[in-house]
Amino acid sequence: MKQPLPILVFTDLDGTLLDHHGYSYAPALPALDAIAALSGGVVLASSKTAAEIAPLRDELGLSGWPAIVENGAGLLEAGTHAGDDAGDYAEIRSILASLPQNLRSPFRGFGDMSANEVSDATGLSEAQAALARERRYSEPGMWSGSEADRESFIAALSDKGISARMGGRFLTLSLGHTKADRMDAIIDRSRPAHSVALGDAPNDVEMLDRADFGYIVANPDAAPLPRLKGEDEGRIRRTELPGPAGWNAAILGLLSELQLLTEIGRHV
Repeated sequence: MKQPLPILVFTDLDGTLLDHHGYSYAPALPALDAIAALSGGVVLASSKTAAEIAPLRDELGLSGWPAIVENGAGLLEAGTHAGDDAGDYAEIRSILASLPQNLRSPFRGFGDMSANEVSDATGLSEAQAALARERRYSEPGMWSGSEADRESFIAALSDKGISARMGGRFLTLSLGHTKADRMDAIIDRSRPAHSVALGDAPNDVEMLDRADFGYIVANPDAAPLPRLKGEDEGRIRRTELPGPAGWNAAILGLLSELQLLTEIGRHV
């Protein structure tokens, strides 16, 4: 009889599993190894494209798990390296072009930038930035206008069926679906004993709320998230350490709390 999945972890990347500046996951390796030893799962959930996430997922040994891409607007199934449909990107860019100039011009999306400019905005290498521009489902960008105009921009897009969500660095536009929507579907398929979500930005909040355990990972480069309801219940917690070091401490601490580290010892 197949053993139930002991734990399934959903994780944001930049500023969470990956260091905000160097994009390293090295400090999180002990926790990743512990999850693997338990035959648990890790689902990457990011605003990154499938072209960016697929090689990282392979590198982490997670290709047997799906990945949530472009902020939940798309899903990269296990073992694949690209989505199986044309995506929504052309429609999003067309709707953007239809907006009044005073609302359109302060938003500068990845489609308005060269790979070199995306590299400057993100800290990615130019080769990695080129992969970040291979979008299928969403358009991240920077807003340079006033807060009032930003609200008008978001409202105008909403009238045309586009949602706008703020991440750690960029305002991302899509035709729907969130990280939490995709997470719910994956949990329904996998039926883990425990689900965990980790993130550092506003677009991670719904994911943190849906998991059995949520961790807000410290990010000294961004304003902290406001206190969430789940924190009062002790279901959502905050890490002291930032990025992958905080990720590592959170997961190892939780595995110990759930007495799953003992299970690893029994199988070593």
